[in-house]
Amino acid sequence: MKLLLLILTSLFCTGAFAQEAPQTSISLQQRLQQVKYNSSDSAEIVSLLKDGKSSTLYFANYFIGRPYVAHTLEGNDPEQLVVNTRQLDCTTFTETVVALTLCVINGKHTFADYCEVLQKLRYRQGIIDGYSSRIHYFSDWIEDNTKMGFVNEKQKYVAPFTAIQQLKLNYMSLHPNAYDALKAHPEYIKEIAKQEHAMTGKHYRYIPKNQVKNTAALRAVVKDGDIIAITSKKKGLDIAHLGFAVWKNDGLHLLNASQIHKKVVLEPMTMGQYLSKHPSHTGIRIIRINQN
Repeated sequence: MKLLLLILTSLFCTGAFAQEAPQTSISLQQRLQQVKYNSSDSAEIVSLLKDGKSSTLYFANYFIGRPYVAHTLEGNDPEQLVVNTRQLDCTTFTETVVALTLCVINGKHTFADYCEVLQKLRYRQGIIDGYSSRIHYFSDWIEDNTKMGFVNEKQKYVAPFTAIQQLKLNYMSLHPNAYDALKAHPEYIKEIAKQEHAMTGKHYRYIPKNQVKNTAALRAVVKDGDIIAITSKKKGLDIAHLGFAVWKNDGLHLLNASQIHKKVVLEPMTMGQYLSKHPSHTGIRIIRINQN
């Protein structure tokens, strides 16, 4: 581990975070303290980046069978960047795959490069400033990472994008006891509520679940490797689940870190069948990684 820290230190010094001019006063030791990982995480990331493959589904398929574990980002006080490839939930699985994809697209092959990209994906404008700087609602994640130039959402005004989601976010601020950080720091609730208010009222077009079928229209707008965000009608929330699009002969499937299967899987049922089994799911939004 000491050798790994020395290597990581060298990488940080040679410019992995050079873009973050506003944080130049932060010492190297402080930067390293903001990354929580173990040697198997860093070794796996470096090995994957050295493969040199930039396909989103290459990275997503690599993690099939990896255990599903919720809340792996919690319990860090003060807030740290967590790198955990050993245990994944739907959000950390998505962020891990997107970060790997972006690294290879942009010719970045070190663990420090990966940490930089992951931090930019996970935290508002890439800056860690406490629990509330982590992006907690996926609609907010999409907007922030669109501004960062990492992704773009497909928002067509024709079929199959025939439904509109109007946000009314308040779940976290109304249920603080469901979040360890908010229980420990009730002063965070005000900032979370402010973020919810900023997103409330925004509209997004999505594909309703009755149109998620094996059709030419759906195949034309959803591509292999797109991020699928499942819209929810649960009060106070926007997105219920995440994964990646995989087309098979029988239709669209979801490659995801599944709470049901307790691991990363390619769902055997089609996306349409999957949605029909969840009454609170209303449809899907489609987000594509920018290939530059």
